Amino acid sequence: MYFPNLNGLRFIAAFLVILHHSEQFKKIYGFENFFEIPFIYIIGKLGVVLFFVLSGFLITYLLLIEERDNGSVSIKNFYVRRMLRIWPLYYLIIFMAYFFWPFIHIFDIPNISITYSLDDFKNLFMYIIFLPNLVLSNFAVVPYASHTWSIGAEEQFYLIWPILFVLFRKNKKIMMIGVIVIYIALKFYLQEVPKRFYGINILNFISTIPIHCMAIGGLVATLSFEKNKIITNINNNLIFYSTTFITIIFLVLGFDFGNFKYEIYSLLFSIVILNLATNKSLSTLLEYNVLNFLGKISYGLYMWHSRAIVFTIFVLSYFNISNKYFLLPIALVLTIFLSHISYKYLEKPFLKLKNKFS
Repeated sequence: MYFPNLNGLRFIAAFLVILHHSEQFKKIYGFENFFEIPFIYIIGKLGVVLFFVLSGFLITYLLLIEERDNGSVSIKNFYVRRMLRIWPLYYLIIFMAYFFWPFIHIFDIPNISITYSLDDFKNLFMYIIFLPNLVLSNFAVVPYASHTWSIGAEEQFYLIWPILFVLFRKNKKIMMIGVIVIYIALKFYLQEVPKRFYGINILNFISTIPIHCMAIGGLVATLSFEKNKIITNINNNLIFYSTTFITIIFLVLGFDFGNFKYEIYSLLFSIVILNLATNKSLSTLLEYNVLNFLGKISYGLYMWHSRAIVFTIFVLSYFNISNKYFLLPIALVLTIFLSHISYKYLEKPFLKLKNKFS
């Protein structure tokens, strides 16, 4: 099923992350930057949260359609489809992070490196089994691989979500509300009573698995699918434009909301996603060829952008050109080029196989 506008929204999420990291890398390399501006500082994580809510919405809606059309959900086929979408590029990025980029001098990052110690190989093993968020939250920052923490979080969500979906077939909404409440309660409990397990800080790890953000997206998808009255009341232009305006203001002003930052922004994002996906009067708002193209390659944009940024910094420095304003547009163009090549020659051949498991 195709939802209008969501490709464009994917690109917006990716662009927020790219903008955040472009300023962060300027700071790392000692260039003039805007990283400490609240808007720039918070949009990195919130761009990822937008991805999470979007994933929860889409995955849940597709599971609901499969259940309606087939009478049941094939967990095996779901896993295979996710593997075909995520694994090829993910493993290429991890391989290059450990065995290619460290040997290319221009990609050196100040004060961060792989030394091929035993700990580095332990971290590599955790990357291989899709625990990059455990590495980042507890052990090390791995150059050109640490941003995959969010991919690990999504894979962990994909692992349990269809199982919960099937187990709570008749009580899906209760299950989703339960996931949200339990996650928030666990987070607050661990803040008050820190816990460690074999040296792992549980709170740090849990914070990198924001399954409740995805569950919020899933709950909104379920209510929309069932044509719940709550949804029909918020699925209108006034609510959409008001929510979008408020969200933009919050982002621009860098509103953090303390312990409830991700929950509040997830709710705002879910209202925007719902309207963009199902409000017929908004069906063409982000439906432009360029946005559809950029949204289609958004996974690559997210995965490749840090290399493009560092390479651009090297080139600009080599020619003694100020990084302040040139970095982002040049790095973005390079990221789009790399992502297009990646999509065409690596991702797309695997995506074609998904039809066999639909």
